[in-house]
Amino acid sequence: MNFFKMAGSGNDFVVIDNRENIIKDRAKTAIALCNRKFGIGADGLLLVENSKIADIRMRIFNPDGSEAEMCGNGLRCIMLFAVSRKITKGNSINVETGAGVLRGSVKGKRVKAQLKLGGVPKLVKIPLEKKNITGYFINTGVPHTVIFTTSIEKVDVNGEGPVIRYHKLFKPKGTNVDWIEVVDTNTIKIRTYERGVEGETLSCGTGSVAGAIAGFLKGRVSPPVKVISRSGEILAVYFDTAIENAYLEGDILTIFKGEWLGR
Repeated sequence: MNFFKMAGSGNDFVVIDNRENIIKDRAKTAIALCNRKFGIGADGLLLVENSKIADIRMRIFNPDGSEAEMCGNGLRCIMLFAVSRKITKGNSINVETGAGVLRGSVKGKRVKAQLKLGGVPKLVKIPLEKKNITGYFINTGVPHTVIFTTSIEKVDVNGEGPVIRYHKLFKPKGTNVDWIEVVDTNTIKIRTYERGVEGETLSCGTGSVAGAIAGFLKGRVSPPVKVISRSGEILAVYFDTAIENAYLEGDILTIFKGEWLGR
């Protein structure tokens, strides 16, 4: 089984053309391929599949085998993969996702992809054992809780992340958790605890958009917003004041291709 390894600002994926349905047990395959010791290693498995309503369909599976509705960096990887492999024609593309049909454009390794909000962002108060936290709950295809901090380096992402991710307020599906530090009126830094990965990732596309929108709602930043990911790479987030649609833009790296022999 042939695969490609791709990454968006350090958020890495195994990408496979599954239009002929060569992978039937997708969850089991994701667990095997994403394993960093006994597999290829990745934050997720991306499958290109056939669609009746768009150019292609994207399905994304986390390392624990769960399927995610959407993934911003994954969507940008899929778009570059489809355009560069000539699965679609031209540099513009529509992709069916669990969050609806989303459009994008590819120029070299630069990919700009649309994201849609699911519902209205809201301010939430999260009671914890030793303190209460206030954040914005924003669905950018998947749920995110965005928390402001004055020092991004001091955040205990893997300590606090699971507590908020599994908090009763966000049952049954839980939430991704993002911390942002506002650098200036057009720039934020971000760190993310990702649901399904169950740990911090070097970047999160949907989280970057959620963080930029939260900064705007708080009156701290204005679009377009530069988002400095944990990897150090910078993503650009665009949206209008109505925040009905948003776009995520950045470079995508195609790392290598290979053949999975199984085990």
